[in-house]
Amino acid sequence: MIEQGIDTDTMEGRAMFGMLSVLAELQRELIVANTMDGLASARARGRVGGRRPKLTADQAALAQELYDARVKTVQQIADLFGVPRSTVYGHLKGDTVLRQVKEARGRS
Repeated sequence: MIEQGIDTDTMEGRAMFGMLSVLAELQRELIVANTMDGLASARARGRVGGRRPKLTADQAALAQELYDARVKTVQQIADLFGVPRSTVYGHLKGDTVLRQVKEARGRS
């Protein structure tokens, strides 16, 4: 604690250091509590946090159909909607992606 000039070798210095750490912990807990209260208040007003999905529900369903039917590759689906492949993978159901990967490995 050189910057604050607190000498932790002395009893008074250790006490001061302990009090400052308690105050810092209290401040952090107040920030967390206020943040949680704000998020709960926003949810009560109907607000939802996070980014909006890039694909609509209809687009995601179409992407799933194209992927399941193996009509188009993930890259082609991504190009169709103007999004990266990772976005398409995020909207696909996980079990179908894993199943097709396992099937493809079994054929090789």
